[in-house]
Amino acid sequence: MPYHPAMERRSPHHTPELFAADSDELKPLAERMRPNDLDEIVGQQRLLAPGKALRRALEAGRVHSMVLWGPPGCGKTTLALLVARYADADFRAISAVLSGLPEVRKALAEAEVNFAQGRRTVLFVDEVHRFNKAQQDAFLPHIERGVIIFIGATTENPSFELNSALLSRCRVHVLDAVSVDDIVAALQRALVDEERGLGALKLDVSLATLQLIAKAADGDVRRALTLLEIAAELADGQVIDDATLEQVLADRTRRFDKGGEQFYDQISALHKSVRSSDPDAAVYWLVRMLDGGCDPLYLARRMTRMAVEDVGLAEPRAWRMALDAWDTYERLGSPEGELGLAQLAIWLAIAPKSNAAYKAYNQARAIVCETGTLDVPMHLRNAPTKLMKGLGYGKGYQYDHDVEGGVALGQQCLPDALEGTEFYHPVERGLELKLREKLQSLREARKQARKP
Repeated sequence: MPYHPAMERRSPHHTPELFAADSDELKPLAERMRPNDLDEIVGQQRLLAPGKALRRALEAGRVHSMVLWGPPGCGKTTLALLVARYADADFRAISAVLSGLPEVRKALAEAEVNFAQGRRTVLFVDEVHRFNKAQQDAFLPHIERGVIIFIGATTENPSFELNSALLSRCRVHVLDAVSVDDIVAALQRALVDEERGLGALKLDVSLATLQLIAKAADGDVRRALTLLEIAAELADGQVIDDATLEQVLADRTRRFDKGGEQFYDQISALHKSVRSSDPDAAVYWLVRMLDGGCDPLYLARRMTRMAVEDVGLAEPRAWRMALDAWDTYERLGSPEGELGLAQLAIWLAIAPKSNAAYKAYNQARAIVCETGTLDVPMHLRNAPTKLMKGLGYGKGYQYDHDVEGGVALGQQCLPDALEGTEFYHPVERGLELKLREKLQSLREARKQARKP
């Protein structure tokens, strides 16, 4: 959960209280229902079930610096607060979105004072991936000396977003999106809790309604509690009916991060679904990305690449269709133009596949890098002047159209050092099946024609 001002340390020896009595009524439901102990955390059984290593360490007060990686609303901030509570340490929170080096230095200076007095400090850094390398490095000596128990929270892959020096000093714990059943349990707890939740309202909410809210929350407990709170405010009397729920869930969106790990995971899934000839999966991932706000022109460009790279010459029309779908979207815009992209995704998935041209290109590139500047055979060289002709440029060249069959079979076109090298190997699918037969025939005829 995100940084909240209430998380700030209030005094040099303040033990974090998760809920202040004098301001409970002003807090949103998600904040009021924040778990007070490990048993109240829903989900994360892989890490926090009884007997698990992390739970045993927390209950014994043996805490370590860590990075908590997981989607929004999975309990990262709550776990950080509980670490401080179980370790009997001061809790200090900063947000990488709102803070810079001055705030970091101030927090570390306060931790130094605590350390000198024999007290530990849990320093929680929300959205830690937003700090640059210099800001991340500022924590290193303090972690090493034990001045702070560092806890960073991130929704992004730490391997890409955090520097190796920081990662080497922290243990990475991966938190999962919370399941629908676990979110329903959190909602039910809020409905019966009269002190922190909505129990005093005596709301009548069916299990089916709670399941709809949980599904709409998309793995985010905080979001689910917020939706329940809004529904309670809009409810007519004590019943949250279908009409109320429809208003609350009207504008829900799925988890998606433009340019983040989920973005690249989903475009990878789309590309691989096309490559695997699965049109159902291909159109699903396309719609998921469109639903998440991905630029349709980006998807058009990526699918054009798929047409070239994965469909290739097995079905050359796919290339033209990709460009047509791209053009269609630019002309029609959303939502009509998205249908053209959907049709393209389905067509690319169904089309026969070949990466033979892609492989030929990459092999040729590798050979060019390896062999350097090989000379063009003399008979293929351009000879616009008498001097060049006199030097033998163009001598012996055979004009293929004048040769029987239209191919000068004995004529070598590669540099001498690469004679006989084959880059392109058509597959036995689609149009390339015929290209394969034609090419095999030509290559065999060339070999026969060049025999001494």
